[in-house]
Amino acid sequence: MSSQDAPVTAAGPRRRRPAAARSDALRAFAGLLRRDLVLAFRRRSELANPVLFFVMVETLFPLALGADNDLLRAVAPGAVWVGALLASMLSLEGIFRSDFDDGSLEQIALSPHPMPILVGAKVLAHWLVTGLPLILVAPLLGLLLNLPQSAFAALVLSLLLGTPVLSLVGAIGVALTVGLRHGGMLLSLLLLPLYVPVLIFGAGSVESAAQGLPVVAQLYFLGALCTGAVVLAPFAAAAALRISLE
Repeated sequence: MSSQDAPVTAAGPRRRRPAAARSDALRAFAGLLRRDLVLAFRRRSELANPVLFFVMVETLFPLALGADNDLLRAVAPGAVWVGALLASMLSLEGIFRSDFDDGSLEQIALSPHPMPILVGAKVLAHWLVTGLPLILVAPLLGLLLNLPQSAFAALVLSLLLGTPVLSLVGAIGVALTVGLRHGGMLLSLLLLPLYVPVLIFGAGSVESAAQGLPVVAQLYFLGALCTGAVVLAPFAAAAALRISLE
């Protein structure tokens, strides 16, 4: 019996080891996500900055363009998306900057857990405190800009697919410039060209919906961009962080 049971006993830990490693990685992901969310909600003034900036930018358009409802309706898709893009960029440096300043980023890099998973947790926390509030506020600002109600669903869906791309691609740029003292301008120069496809398809989907045209193609493109960013961006950001920390 002992000779027959030995292989099973020896093989048992080997079968459980990958599952245990995945469980540890998931716990590390959840722990880092919870930590970043708690820290974000402790700094409520910084937490509100992107949303306030978004609201201020959108309220400037009616003041600048006047009370012409047709003109406001025409510029509403692009105005909402440009405001969301700029508001997202406003808080990008916060993904890694505070951890870099206090040394936590080095501890994360030295962690036995996969670096891309930990980077994904930090990016998800950034999207939850920045991108998700923008999505919730966007329909109200669409009303302010006289956006047709038929375009509200496309607006929310496009932002739901596009804002994660802004956070994920932005994390790569922040990881490359986190070691620089004044990397804000360089970060903008790096990211704005990469954000152009998201802006085009996002605003295009809202504009098509406002005109009563199909929006499936634009949303598919945004979905493809979102899927590619979710799969590739954490690995690219992790590699960029290792370079910045060397």
